[in-house]
Amino acid sequence: MRIHSRLKLVAALLCTLILWACNVKRPVINHAAQQNLYSAIPNDPRTFNPILVTDATSGRLLEDTFETFLQVNFRTLLPEPRIAQSWDISTDEKTVTFHLRHGIKWFDGQPVTARDVLFTLKVIYDPRIPTSMRSTLSVDGKPLAVTAPDDYTVVVSLPHPFAPLLYSLGIPIIPEHLLKAAYDAGRFSHTWGIDTPPRKIIGDGPFQITRYVPGQVVQFERNPGFWMSDEQSGRLPRLQGRTRLVIPDRNAAYLRFLVGQVDVYPPAPKEVVDLKEQAAKLKISLSEIGPDTGQLFFCFNRNPRFFVKNGVASPKLAWFTDLNFLRAMAHALDKQGIIDLVFHGLATPAISDLPPANTIYHNPNLKDYDYDLAESARLLEAGGYHLIAPGVRVDSKGNRLEFTMTSPTGSTESNQMCVIYKQDLESLGIKVNYRPLDFNTLVEKLDTTFDWDCMLMGFTSSIDPNDGANFYLSSGNLHIWDPNQPKPATPWEAEIDEMMLKGASVMEPGKRAPYYWRVQEILHDQLAVIQTVRVTQYAAWKSSVENYYPTVWGELYRPEWIQFKSPIR
Repeated sequence: MRIHSRLKLVAALLCTLILWACNVKRPVINHAAQQNLYSAIPNDPRTFNPILVTDATSGRLLEDTFETFLQVNFRTLLPEPRIAQSWDISTDEKTVTFHLRHGIKWFDGQPVTARDVLFTLKVIYDPRIPTSMRSTLSVDGKPLAVTAPDDYTVVVSLPHPFAPLLYSLGIPIIPEHLLKAAYDAGRFSHTWGIDTPPRKIIGDGPFQITRYVPGQVVQFERNPGFWMSDEQSGRLPRLQGRTRLVIPDRNAAYLRFLVGQVDVYPPAPKEVVDLKEQAAKLKISLSEIGPDTGQLFFCFNRNPRFFVKNGVASPKLAWFTDLNFLRAMAHALDKQGIIDLVFHGLATPAISDLPPANTIYHNPNLKDYDYDLAESARLLEAGGYHLIAPGVRVDSKGNRLEFTMTSPTGSTESNQMCVIYKQDLESLGIKVNYRPLDFNTLVEKLDTTFDWDCMLMGFTSSIDPNDGANFYLSSGNLHIWDPNQPKPATPWEAEIDEMMLKGASVMEPGKRAPYYWRVQEILHDQLAVIQTVRVTQYAAWKSSVENYYPTVWGELYRPEWIQFKSPIR
């Protein structure tokens, strides 16, 4: 086993911090009396406009503020009502009639109607609007045909059966009466940014944003007019508020949990053993959830719009599109070393972008790229990348192999993964400049400037593969290695586009699966991304918190029921 001195130093520092935290007297913060649940977020939101969300933090915050048309039940994994209370499907499966729930109101008291649904879809389908939702709501590359016979009925007409429809309609609905003027004036993409006074963000969800201090906190108050009630007709949500503390450093977030300033926390593997030992003393519950359903991968930029300037291509574009180079990179990734050193054995190698938990659509037949530096060296030599001196490898034109690797700051695990990978690549004669970046800068490079070489990035996963269409399709804005292509740049990307369209056109899940298995096979063979590991997920929360039901999909089951226990008198 290789010894990484940097990792040992980090581990020693963490042990010192944890011992200190466990002996600190907790401040008196009566979250239970306030019925205000405190949690941590790793970075500031990038937008308060739910249509423009591309990052997990903004999405997580706004799902408390805006109701979706439909939602997924994360226990049954089936679509269930939300704004749409029920639906009827025609016998030919080409017409779906949705009946909207009466009585849902925006925070300003106006009713939520079918007009809002049509307006939301109009905005999403507008090519001027930079949204990741468009791909998942397209059939054969075209918008859904949607009409509203009255204020509480929405009819979707399809050219043929479209299996993902009910999953795809888990979209937030926005208020036409407040946003139409900005949309008509061409200002929608600049509306409801993070500089907007929080109370002007008018949603219809269980909580309203009331305060935002960049780098510090996002606060929410309960929406007293929220439509849901429990089995005893008690109004939901049960919490009176939520407070999200902006804590970029994961170690700091952990310490906040230990001293009681945060009520719920997803512990890293290195923290799990300590929490198990301290659970009774800390008065917390700790539960193993299961392997992460998202994907954590290294990706190399293949975007010619960045690498080709004035007709001259950077040599990096040739490297990052060369299968010999990419296969060498895949064989140089020590997944087992990462599992042992970074995740303390609480992870498994990831092979496919879809998780094994997605039992229907996950392709179990893919063979991983074994960690083999000798094979990496052989592939590089075969591709014309030769060592000319110890630690110096050049391509066939004499350009030294050198690139920049980035990952989000604040994550010890990401940093350690990149350090391990960098060491192995440098043993092959490749110079790697590792530069962690704050998350918002990193996302800007991904979706705006495209100024990056190699990136460690994590994406969440959905139950229906079509919900990841913006990642799979060549036209998708999250097709990160070369996004927003006007037409597929390669034959394999064209085949993925075709498989995605065919998979969405078959209604029976078992008959859809082969198309998505093929998509996974192509991505695996072409190494669009290099999968790393799936971390075993745990959740920790104060024992005073009731009805807290985390799921392997990263979402909570029935979050409106969460509350603090009533104090014993």
